[in-house]
Amino acid sequence: MPLLKRIVDGYMMKVPEVRELCDRCLKTKRWGGNAVLMVVDAAFTSIGLNYFTAVVPKVEEFDRVFVKTGKIKNFADLAEANISELRKVWQNQRSWKIARGIAAHLSTLGDGGAALRKWAKDSRLEKWWEDPIGRISGVGLVTFQYLRMMGGVDTVMPDKIVKRVINGILAQAGLEPAKDDLEFIKRAEEVALSCGYRPIELCWMTWLVQPEGKMMRIRKYHDILSKI
Repeated sequence: MPLLKRIVDGYMMKVPEVRELCDRCLKTKRWGGNAVLMVVDAAFTSIGLNYFTAVVPKVEEFDRVFVKTGKIKNFADLAEANISELRKVWQNQRSWKIARGIAAHLSTLGDGGAALRKWAKDSRLEKWWEDPIGRISGVGLVTFQYLRMMGGVDTVMPDKIVKRVINGILAQAGLEPAKDDLEFIKRAEEVALSCGYRPIELCWMTWLVQPEGKMMRIRKYHDILSKI
């Protein structure tokens, strides 16, 4: 385990800002604490485009066009919004079906961050596909975990970058990688905690150390990260 911790420490030293970013995520304070924007973020992110260059600008546009104008004030408004109107900001219809489905369920639990946190607190990783949000067409395990994290659950998303980096760390330490997604999540949580970090910090680190051009993402998108 000392070798594993040294390797993980080496990665974490590259992203000292990750603690503050993860604090904001776990407190449901991303996007200025607007949970509607968090749901839209998750729905856009679900189709796999570049988060910083594709998703973030479009969430900001949605905020300007629908939220700041008062057209969409809460989950109920998003659940009932006209997809044709929504597609003027983001073309992908699947994303909007996901966003409206998530919003429809969360609107039954209350509104805003409190509703998202209530759902996340009661959600369970085991048989996630039986969860009301897990049953929504288009919501996979990655999106499910992303929403749980923004609702205050300290965990990881098993997306391809997170798996590649963390399984690479395990291999460097002479340990077996985890291939099954549920096994991977539990393994990654154990690695983080055993090395003195929160699982969410290990998860965010994997994205932020990625190079884009000649810079790591945490440097290239520093100004964006401070907003979200």
